[in-house]
Amino acid sequence: MVFSHGWPLSSDAFEDQMLFLADHGYRCIAHDRHGHARSGQPWEGNDMNTYADDLATLVEKLVVKNAIHVGHSMGRGEVTRYVGRYGTKRVAMLVLIGAVPPIMLKTAKNPGGLPMGTFDQIRTGILNDRSQFFKDISAPFYGANRAGTTVSQGLRDSFWLQAMIAGHKAVYDCVKAFSETDFTEDLKKIDVPTLILHGDDDQIVPIADSALLSAKLVKSAKLKVIAGAPHGLCSTHKQQINQELLGFFDAQKSAAA
Repeated sequence: MVFSHGWPLSSDAFEDQMLFLADHGYRCIAHDRHGHARSGQPWEGNDMNTYADDLATLVEKLVVKNAIHVGHSMGRGEVTRYVGRYGTKRVAMLVLIGAVPPIMLKTAKNPGGLPMGTFDQIRTGILNDRSQFFKDISAPFYGANRAGTTVSQGLRDSFWLQAMIAGHKAVYDCVKAFSETDFTEDLKKIDVPTLILHGDDDQIVPIADSALLSAKLVKSAKLKVIAGAPHGLCSTHKQQINQELLGFFDAQKSAAA
């Protein structure tokens, strides 16, 4: 299994899934994206094509075949673009969680998207005081701003720590990459069993213009809507997500046997 994390986090965002699935016999591989966390922080290359190329290099160097690729948020965009550029010869299954495709930005072809002003506000927050910006955005990311929330301060602090380790330039450039990249044609090229997971209370990537559209573009995709789940559902709903992943993988293996 190969995990691609979301913005502005690191591979640590999948620690709950990797521990659980490794205990169930799966080999789990996760990388910190170009410009993030423990990876290098070059000035250029903070774009989806580079991220997809990096992912291809990773699986080739590790001689990974028949991989199950799991992408969350921007990581789902990375995985989708990887398939668009390299196909599925090394891919057995895909899991797309809380994801940005087909495209987040509101355009003539995507009238349900978010306006450019939304992403300009994110860029402004990053430049003005990115530390406070990340503290603030962790609330809607995990649904900590909802009544009756049980989200801990520790989880929000983990988000802030991962975000602050990421390179400033990468974090800024990624806003354009995840909001303006159109993955429509990449999604159409997916020809392996695919599970799409999304929370219906996602305040970061609203479900109507993301998962619901992607499910129509991916051949034979299975869409699972997690009731009440926020964008950071891999942490807030980790037990449920873990069981959804394991159940999907085991079902596909049984069907192929």
